[in-house]
Amino acid sequence: MLKSLDLRPFRGTALLGALPRPSIGTADPTGSVREILSRVKNEGDSALYDLTKRFDNVTLDHLQVGKDEMEAAFGRIDNALREALLAAKYSVVRVHEEELKLLAEHELIDNFGMRITYKTQPVDRAGCYVPGGVARYPSSVIMTASIAKVAGVREVVLCVPPQPDGTVDDATLAAAHICEVDYVFSIGGAQAIGAMAYGTESVPKVDVIVGPGNVYVSIAKREVSQVVGVPSSFAGPSEVVVVADESVPPKWSALDIAVQAEHGPNGLAWFITWNEEYAKAVEEELESYLDEASRKDHIASTLSTQGYSALVRNRDQAIEVANLIAPEHLELLYHDAGQDLDKVTNAGAVFVGPYGTAAYGDYVAGPSHVLPTYSTARFASVLGVSDFRKRMHFIEVTRDAVDQISWAAEEIAGAEGLEAHSDSIRVRRSEGELDEA
Repeated sequence: MLKSLDLRPFRGTALLGALPRPSIGTADPTGSVREILSRVKNEGDSALYDLTKRFDNVTLDHLQVGKDEMEAAFGRIDNALREALLAAKYSVVRVHEEELKLLAEHELIDNFGMRITYKTQPVDRAGCYVPGGVARYPSSVIMTASIAKVAGVREVVLCVPPQPDGTVDDATLAAAHICEVDYVFSIGGAQAIGAMAYGTESVPKVDVIVGPGNVYVSIAKREVSQVVGVPSSFAGPSEVVVVADESVPPKWSALDIAVQAEHGPNGLAWFITWNEEYAKAVEEELESYLDEASRKDHIASTLSTQGYSALVRNRDQAIEVANLIAPEHLELLYHDAGQDLDKVTNAGAVFVGPYGTAAYGDYVAGPSHVLPTYSTARFASVLGVSDFRKRMHFIEVTRDAVDQISWAAEEIAGAEGLEAHSDSIRVRRSEGELDEA
């Protein structure tokens, strides 16, 4: 089931060469995505109705779901689920309110007589994409929309694929109600990304688009990044790297491999250990679990294509391998795992210690579960408040700055041959101090 890799002999660049690289699928869908986006941009709502019929096999009467429907869904769901969604939102909001404090306005420095102030402002409207259709992910509503609201975004637009009957499931609508989403549309896939990026007769144009999705959705976000803000991560099919040893029951490790694999095709699942007998025990537990798993086909699809069991020399090499993979989720399932945190450099979210299954991060830990995939954790980060806010610097140039540093600006402008730049500074230096009003 898992492809076995013995990485113990490899060091340095040879180790990187020995690792299989993640794949987004057998065929590059960029051309198809561009065709979809072009249709939405040029045809608006009519393209959305047609593409929904084509890809979801659903004929819609309308695209938007009203706020009254969200509120009604909140009332219909089971009380236990309602309380769970509220608890999850509380956890996410609490974490991101703390993050927002780090972005508070403050004066950075008095620099050569120039007073530099740092400030952030929220975007006006954010678009959140949540997978749906056959599956449902109310957690992704909370992990996107509630963060946008904490960031101060005025309006939040949510797109989710319709169910076979054309509706959006109650749990997702209830989560939208809890998070005070302003607009919900039953649109999925690349066409939803195009609708939010370009705007249509029904769907308002947004300033930033966030949220997880399949390869088509992720590539669509990349394609529209010139007209709308898109976080730098590739939030595609789910990934996990589980690093564990015999201090953790093998069943725990096996389940954690399955946790992300059950999201469906094109995912990535690695198990890494330095104990050969433990690796065999984990594989046996995984096979046993699969016999009874309700999402057996989804798990098997991921594990058969991009599922690996790697044997390494020790903990240090395990972390080295994990850093090279740069996974969405990294689990360090062994005692004293906290001692290795400074060694971890590339991962979307890191779960520390034997109890740290990534499922906590999917629902209630607080940080968003919208994480970088496809090795983009090398340069990208978890979705956060800063993705919904713009950084600005306010630069007040005083007369002291004119006297202290003008010469350097004039010199560089002259070297670059930009006369107006130089003259605009020179005239301020040479014509003396202005009278204050």
